[in-house]
Amino acid sequence: MSRIPNVNPIYCAVDTLDLMTATALIDRIAGGNRPAVGGIKLGLEFFLAHGAPGVRYAFPEPVRASGVGFFLDVKLHDIPNTVAGGIRAIAGLEPTYVTLHAGGGGAMMRAAVEEAGSCAAKLDIVRPKLLGVTVLTSMDEADLAATGVADGPADQVKRLALLARESGFDGVICSPLEIAMLRAECGPDFLLVTPGIRPAGSAVGDQKRVLTPAQAIAAGANALVIGRPITQADKPRDAALAIARELES
Repeated sequence: MSRIPNVNPIYCAVDTLDLMTATALIDRIAGGNRPAVGGIKLGLEFFLAHGAPGVRYAFPEPVRASGVGFFLDVKLHDIPNTVAGGIRAIAGLEPTYVTLHAGGGGAMMRAAVEEAGSCAAKLDIVRPKLLGVTVLTSMDEADLAATGVADGPADQVKRLALLARESGFDGVICSPLEIAMLRAECGPDFLLVTPGIRPAGSAVGDQKRVLTPAQAIAAGANALVIGRPITQADKPRDAALAIARELES
């Protein structure tokens, strides 16, 4: 089934263990003729609970056919052979984006790139774009120091982003506050996908490095991951459309 590209940069993070809750939410914000978001992000907790069958149930082909992207946020991090096997296991789900920890090193990332290309050719599908996780947006300088990293978040993000680019990755996950720096360091074609996005007036929650959607796009982000401001709203679809209108203004 052909798919229509969606230019909306908002990927809604559907972070729940409950299959029916996820299914209903995805249908509400991404179903129909006018999806309110550009994509859906399903994370590790959902994937561990329901696997590939759960993904196919909650995010069926009729929804994806309208152009809604699929971000599988599993943050793979293991030896190269195991990570390549992980890519092979999920390739049939045709994710738009897949996350892996850039801290796994160049050999691990190169193995993932090779396997993603091989699977795409064998299955005759679009190769998933591989995104390196740099520094989690819940971490600040003190958190890094506690893990033995002497540099601050910005320096560590730059180091891992450059390694990801050299290893063949399509882009990275980064804090909003590192977007401009990474755009300058990594060039115009390197994808920057940004969580830690909070519309003006929203609660920050456990995110320590945040910007508004408009600020993040202006800084150079390609896609925005937004969860609770949409999923916890009384009317999630209306909340997503309001953010999209903010970006258009």
